[in-house]
Amino acid sequence: MAMADMKPVAVMVLVQVVYAGLNIVYKLAANDGMNLRLVVAYRFLFGTAVMVPLAFFMERKKRPKITWMILFQSFCSGLLGGSLGQNLYLESLAMTSATYASAMANLIPPMTFILAILFGLEKLNWGTGAGKAKVLGTLLGISGAMLLTFYKGVELNIWSTNLDLLHHHKDAAAATLDRPETSRLLLGSLLAVCSCLSYALWLIVQTKMMETYPYQYSSTALMTIMASIQAVAFGLCTERDWSQWKLGWNIRLIAATYSGLFGSAMSVTLIAWCARKRGALFTAIFNPLMLVLVAIAGSLFLNENLHLGSVLGATLIVCGLYAVLWGKGKEHKMMNNVLPSKVSIEPEPTVSVVIASAPDGIHIDHPKVHCTQSNVPN
Repeated sequence: MAMADMKPVAVMVLVQVVYAGLNIVYKLAANDGMNLRLVVAYRFLFGTAVMVPLAFFMERKKRPKITWMILFQSFCSGLLGGSLGQNLYLESLAMTSATYASAMANLIPPMTFILAILFGLEKLNWGTGAGKAKVLGTLLGISGAMLLTFYKGVELNIWSTNLDLLHHHKDAAAATLDRPETSRLLLGSLLAVCSCLSYALWLIVQTKMMETYPYQYSSTALMTIMASIQAVAFGLCTERDWSQWKLGWNIRLIAATYSGLFGSAMSVTLIAWCARKRGALFTAIFNPLMLVLVAIAGSLFLNENLHLGSVLGATLIVCGLYAVLWGKGKEHKMMNNVLPSKVSIEPEPTVSVVIASAPDGIHIDHPKVHCTQSNVPN
C-alpha cells in the first residue's frame, strides 16, 4: 500500500485514539458529578474558539462565498454530528452503561453503509471481490464489537499497572450506570440507536458538504459554531444552576478542553478530510476500533479487568477492519485506472475533462493537459 493510501488510514486511527481518550475523560467527568450536557456545550465552545481563527488564517485567500445551502448543511452537520448526536449518546450512557453505549455505537458502520448506498455515495457491487469484502468486513466488525461487550470469558492477567483514576468512587449517578432498570435500559438502547443514526447521517451530510465546499477548516468552523449555539441553548434549558457551569482546575476543565480541542476541532477536521478523500463508509468503519482502545485504556488506567472475550472481539474487529480497507483499496485502485491512459503535453488553453462514469466523479483541470485517449468503461 502506497504512502498516500496509508495517510487516510493513519488519520482515522488517530481519530479513534482521540475518541477512546474522550470516553475515558467522560467517565472521569461523570464520576466527578459533572452534568454531561454541559460537557457537550463546552466541547463545541472550545472547538469554535480554536477553529474560527484557524479557518480564517488558513483558508482566507481561497475560501469561496458562503451560500445559504452551505449554511443549511452546516446547521444539519452541527445538529446531527454535534449537539443532538452527542446529547443522545451521553443520555444513553447515563441510562445504561458506558460499555453498553460504546457497543451500540458500532451500529454506525452498517447504518452508514446502508445510507451511503441509498444516497448514491457507495455501490454495493456484490458481484465483485471488493463489494463482498466490504459487507463481510462490516459484519465481522459488528460481531467482534458485540462479542467484546457481551462475552467475558476467563480473566487474563496480561499486565497490571495498579492504576485506578476512578479510585473506586461511586456516586448515585455512577451507581445508576452500573445497575440500570429494565425500563431505563430499553429507553437508553433506543436513544443509543438514535445517536448512531444521527452520527451516520452526519457522515453523509459531511461527505455531501465536502463535495461543494472542500475546505475542512472552514467547514469544521461552521459546524462547531452551529453546534455550540444549539448545545448551549439546550444546556441552559436543562441546567440553570450557574455553579454547575463553573470550571475549576480539575477534571471538568480537562474534559471541556480535551473534548473541545481534540474531540471537536482536530477530529472533525480530520474526519472531514477523510470523508472528502475516501467517503462516508471509510470514516465510519473505523468506529469499532474505539472499543478495542477503550478496553485497553480501561485495563491500564481504570484498573478494569481484561477478559478472553475482549481479546477475541478485538481480533474480529481488526480482521473486519482489514477486510473493508482491502475492499476500499481495490475500489480506489479501479477508480484510478479509469483515468486517461495517454496524455500529451501541448501549449493549449485550459482543458477540463470530466469523467462522469467514475464512482465519485473525477475532474481534471490543468492548463497543459490534453487527453488523447479515454479508458472509461461503458
